[in-house]
Amino acid sequence: MDGGDTAGKTVPVGQGRRAVLSWAWYDWANSAFATVVMAGFFPIFFKEFWAVDLAVTDSTFWLGMTNTAASALIVVCAPLLGALADQLGARKGFLLIFTALGVLGAGALYVVGQGHWGLALALYFCGLVGFTGSNIFYDALLVAVAAPADYHRISALGYALGYLGGGLLFALNVLMTLFPASFGLAGAPEAVQVAFLGVAIWWSLFALPVALWVPEPPGQGDQPLGRAAREAFRELGRTLAEIRQRRDTVLFLVAYWFYIDGVDTIVLMAVDFGLAIGLAADGLMIALLITQFVGFPAALAFGWLGGRWGAKPGILLAIGVYALVVLLAAGMTRVEEFYLMAAVIGLVQGGIQALSRALFAGLVPPGRSAEFFGFYNMLGKFAAVLGPGLVGIAALVTGDPRLSLLPILVLFLIGAGLLWRVRVPEVGEGGARETAPNGV
Repeated sequence: MDGGDTAGKTVPVGQGRRAVLSWAWYDWANSAFATVVMAGFFPIFFKEFWAVDLAVTDSTFWLGMTNTAASALIVVCAPLLGALADQLGARKGFLLIFTALGVLGAGALYVVGQGHWGLALALYFCGLVGFTGSNIFYDALLVAVAAPADYHRISALGYALGYLGGGLLFALNVLMTLFPASFGLAGAPEAVQVAFLGVAIWWSLFALPVALWVPEPPGQGDQPLGRAAREAFRELGRTLAEIRQRRDTVLFLVAYWFYIDGVDTIVLMAVDFGLAIGLAADGLMIALLITQFVGFPAALAFGWLGGRWGAKPGILLAIGVYALVVLLAAGMTRVEEFYLMAAVIGLVQGGIQALSRALFAGLVPPGRSAEFFGFYNMLGKFAAVLGPGLVGIAALVTGDPRLSLLPILVLFLIGAGLLWRVRVPEVGEGGARETAPNGV
């Protein structure tokens, strides 16, 4: 067994607790980019400030292409980078490299002037690659700080801190845009640019604990970079062959791809859905804040639930709640109902992400977490491919945006059906065992 992984071991109480908290604190750090930049200000500011002279359709095209390009790059590179990190024992090193890239991209947006939409997109691309790339190695380090029985709880702690940290910073930034004079700012545009700089400072500051106190799992031995890269390619081929032979890993990854496609589609399309049914932009920002702050205690609750029931039943419960949200959205007419939907999503969004990460960590062979999580994150980047297209087709066919989310039910049903068949290793006093396909 790889000495850096803790599978089958008990994490030391003193040193282990500091490593766990330092690992979880990174979610607090990088969630600022996801909430403030990706979900909050960049899409609106891009259209209204940097690309103000472009046609709306053109700005949408270029923003969409940038998101696609960043996701495609991570999809292509994630498995290989994961294998290379395992070879070199450099999971934390790769995490910090991608963090630096993301921090640079976010912070540099502060100096981009009005009309310079190309430069803004280039820096946003760097931020996206840094954010998504860092998550590969952040997820992989879960096995370095927690014992298998604690994966669900520690994973949930990370997501909970992410929701709280991202929500607090976003709330401050929203206040800055609403009342810029109170913060010594000339107006809302300057407030947004300061918010981008604040994300860079926040991300870099709160990434220090993971750099200082999370252990770097050892690799496959000291070797030159070129040899490690060649071995990583060979290891990647062996991993593909091995994954195909691991029935439950394959089933889970396919199930995850379907249901997380539904989850990500709701995240991506929620603002567009709200605008389409006539809700004001201010109301949508409030809904986003509701999701963040509800997500903090809810993610912790799902960590507890995973400990009581297991990760698989918790994920199935969350999928059921998402399906209910989709059904209720079909009859939505008031902003209060949108707020309620945001709160309900907050109840399960962090939970389904945390328990999915924890369940997969339990399926990863010792010493190969970065490599396997490379595939896991690759599928995460492939998510929201089917969903948005289904939503668009449904809106076009029905002519009613309230019905556009209904096809996502298919993704949730397929994902739940496949997940039901996954045999999940259980860790208890008697050691690891597997449940039956229909067991929980």
